[in-house]
Amino acid sequence: MIDWRNIGLFICALSIFPGVCFCATFVPEDNYLIDCGAPASTSVGERNFTSDSSSKDLLSTQDHIIATTTIKLNTSSDDAPLYQTARIFTGSSKYSFPIKQRGRHWVRLYFFPFSYEKYNLSAANFTVATQDHVLFSSLNMQKGPVLKEYSVNVTSDTLVVAFNPSQNSTAFLNAIEVVSVPDDLIGEDASALDPPEAYSGLVSQAMETVWRVNMGGPTVTPLNDTLQRTWIPDQGFLLEPNLASFYSNIPGVKYEKGGLVTENTAPPTVYGTLTEMNSTSDPRNIFNVTWQFNVNPGFQYLVRLHFCDVVSKSLNELYFKVYIDSKLAMASVDLSLYGNNALGVPQYKDLVTPLADKNTLRVSIGPSGENLNYPNAILNGLEIMKINNSMGGLIGGGASVASTSGSSSNKIGMIVGVIVGVFVALVLAGVFFVLCRKRRRLAQRKSKTWVPLSVNDGTTSHTMGSKYSNGTTLSAASNCEYRVPFLAVQEATNNFDESWVIGIGGFGKVYKGELSDGTKVAVKRGNPRSQQGLAEFRTEIEMLSQFRHRHLVSLIGYCDERNEMILIYEYMEKGTLKSHLYGSGLPSLSWKERLEICIGSARGLHYLHTGYAKAVIHRDVKSANILLDENLMAKVADFGLSKTGPEIDQTHVSTAVKGSFGYLDPEYFRRQQLTEKSDVYSFGVVLFEVLCARPVIDPTLPREMVNLAEWAMKWQQKGQLEQIIDSTLAGKIRPDSLRKFGETAEKCLADYGVDRPSMGDVLWNLEYALQLQEAVAQGEPEENSTNMIGELSPQVNNFNQDASASVPLFEGSNVDDLSGVSMSRVFSQLVKSEGR
Repeated sequence: MIDWRNIGLFICALSIFPGVCFCATFVPEDNYLIDCGAPASTSVGERNFTSDSSSKDLLSTQDHIIATTTIKLNTSSDDAPLYQTARIFTGSSKYSFPIKQRGRHWVRLYFFPFSYEKYNLSAANFTVATQDHVLFSSLNMQKGPVLKEYSVNVTSDTLVVAFNPSQNSTAFLNAIEVVSVPDDLIGEDASALDPPEAYSGLVSQAMETVWRVNMGGPTVTPLNDTLQRTWIPDQGFLLEPNLASFYSNIPGVKYEKGGLVTENTAPPTVYGTLTEMNSTSDPRNIFNVTWQFNVNPGFQYLVRLHFCDVVSKSLNELYFKVYIDSKLAMASVDLSLYGNNALGVPQYKDLVTPLADKNTLRVSIGPSGENLNYPNAILNGLEIMKINNSMGGLIGGGASVASTSGSSSNKIGMIVGVIVGVFVALVLAGVFFVLCRKRRRLAQRKSKTWVPLSVNDGTTSHTMGSKYSNGTTLSAASNCEYRVPFLAVQEATNNFDESWVIGIGGFGKVYKGELSDGTKVAVKRGNPRSQQGLAEFRTEIEMLSQFRHRHLVSLIGYCDERNEMILIYEYMEKGTLKSHLYGSGLPSLSWKERLEICIGSARGLHYLHTGYAKAVIHRDVKSANILLDENLMAKVADFGLSKTGPEIDQTHVSTAVKGSFGYLDPEYFRRQQLTEKSDVYSFGVVLFEVLCARPVIDPTLPREMVNLAEWAMKWQQKGQLEQIIDSTLAGKIRPDSLRKFGETAEKCLADYGVDRPSMGDVLWNLEYALQLQEAVAQGEPEENSTNMIGELSPQVNNFNQDASASVPLFEGSNVDDLSGVSMSRVFSQLVKSEGR
């Protein structure tokens, strides 16, 4: 909502910047400016508002009263005279505007709820609607003047704006504008944020202007905007004003002749002023500048970002990122790429948010990795527009156009409909209650006996012996029901004792638990407010109920009683790999232990990618999802985001982007095309995380170090990876082992999936890196570990001649599950001297 109480006169820039022209370049075909209840026309700046008394053909009602007030508004705004009179509607009324040119139009409504005789307009309860959209509801109207601006697409020869007061109430209006808008002001397409994909269909949507902000500059009034818009300063929206500074260079704005961005998009006063990072004290400081705006939950918003680089001294000097809430909206923005490689060329970006689930929206800007010498980020202007909901409304509560008709016949029909609807609802509720009781009894009978997935690879049977079961023993192979009674989960976790919490993730809290037979378990309890929900819960159950592998965490059971979403896993004594690398104070892992953990994780992922007819893509590979048992054996966990891979005749799965920031495959992010190679990229980040023992994103570090993958790749490509390894490993890694490990991680992080190795190749090379490390640990005399392979593996020279020679060594073992076999024994039969 635009609050006009704080709008002041803008100091005319023409006298300072004679080269800047504010003359109107757009002449609207339809231009209705109506002052409601005024005895004569009213001048507002250079615009003339006609009295609706002299335009009686526009107004269709007999139930109205003209009201006037002598209250003087505490504002210097030019439009103050418009609020001195109002037309009060005691019944349903409408204005009908003949439309000369169909298309997008402004509809601006002016309200000032003063008191007049027996009418207290502050208490007026009414709605305002067009033929297709409900625009406004008077609930909780503020006491001062209010301007509501809407942008609607008119598809008929008449635009009707109807006012429908509630029973025993009134409606009112001080002034109204219906004005044509340039066709290209709001296009058809934008970019959606979640999922990140193309968004189309904006032309047909109605929108309400919620905020229109001039970053780094003063108020811009309708007098200084070709489309009579108001832009307010941004200072009041900054969360940390000390992090921001303001810059002005209006003469530096250069609209391209024939370009898409014109003064109609935003005036030079907006594009010529900006808010930037306040980096003067220390240019190496890395932070974001953030604004916060109030919005209404339950709607999507069009966020238009205005940019114009009038601050840089040369091209390719400024790179930055933009975030909306916690989502990366724009990465590595280089404004000099626009406008034929010229500075000062205005640009804008349209983004559509997901449905808002809270009453605030944040916009942040921060530096990107390219501008290392002087990190900076800028924003010139911002518009936030509410998009109508699926019922065509722009007010809460799901109101539709039909519900605002206000006619007597409709009211009678509505009453009858409600009575019939209530009766039918009661009947259906009774039937539903009986069915639910029946279903609950069946479920209770079923839940008396439950048998979990075995934690012993399905080779033995397992009895829980819970007091809620009858102790029946079944093998996991024959088991088809894993539902656990809620009471059994409560008992196992000491009624979800907070002191038993061992972790908190995106899904919810994880508790340590113990079943009645002494089996230790990990219990993950879903948080109702979590962004991860029923879909992830079902996926986890479906995926883990199929898997049997030493390096995948086993599912014991689940519980979905009482609207709970609870998953029960085998307990992993040593916790997450992440906790052993940094942040928890645990003893440092040796290089051999880290390699074996990486190898175990790679085996689990390799099994996911190849163990079934269709690959299973994990989609959330990270160190926090790699768990360790009491022997530090690694197991991949958390399959809530997993996805089955493409069909045989396809190369990828098209899906919304999901994953964890810092690990996300950039190609997947750009194209929304998922393959197994997305897991490979994430695993490559984990490899560098294991080597460097630091977070993948750490904003407290200098800019060039914030992103681990980018930072480590620079050192790897310089051949100096040893400079950034965990200090506890210094001097303890065999150079050739480090070289092979670094090469493997580098290949995983290739920009394009086709250039990345498979998880089988990654596994092969990690085993090679371990063998190179163990060659020294076993006291081999030869310094060149690459040359040692021949001595360590006498069969390797014959490997290409008889690839099947190694098969007898795996007798009784799954080729995908080799943890029980001696590492060097397996490796000596498989490795080529150069690795893969």
